[in-house]
Amino acid sequence: MELAKDPKYLGATIGVTSVLHTWGQNLAFHPHVHCIVPGGGLSNDGLRFVRSRKKFFIPVKVISKKFRGKFLDLLKQAYDNGEIACFNEATKLALRSNFLALVSNLYDKNWVVFCKKPFKSPGHVVRYLGRYTHRVAISNSRILAFDGQSVSFSWKDYKDGNKSKVEGLYSASNYYFPFSY
Repeated sequence: MELAKDPKYLGATIGVTSVLHTWGQNLAFHPHVHCIVPGGGLSNDGLRFVRSRKKFFIPVKVISKKFRGKFLDLLKQAYDNGEIACFNEATKLALRSNFLALVSNLYDKNWVVFCKKPFKSPGHVVRYLGRYTHRVAISNSRILAFDGQSVSFSWKDYKDGNKSKVEGLYSASNYYFPFSY
């Protein structure tokens, strides 16, 4: 929204719908955000609607850097306010110097933003995102076996040519451990 207000990109106030997703097809931890961003907004003086150029109005590299900076700044604020709990493998991050080293390392990474034009109508995009984000983590049709201790399920590996693969989870004292076939 900050970038859209800049006349260099749009010079308008826009709205954004965003949804945090925390897993991928194989139920592994994979935090990512889905956003719907309009191709225009209300001019900074509030008197007219400003449409974006034919191409997306903010380059993805600019969005990536801005998102990374905003996210990491808010992460540091949450840490400083005691809003982040560090447990299990992350207990070492309770030490401020370790946490700041991690954040510094994250600033050095390229963050990936993927943008594409809407498919079909705006209403179709909203319905698609709603169906995508408000379903169960895994449908019954993907569950292949369950024996009381472990469950195996199918998933698509998008990085490997959309190949169908099998993943499993094993339960021991209410903790689940992944295993692959």
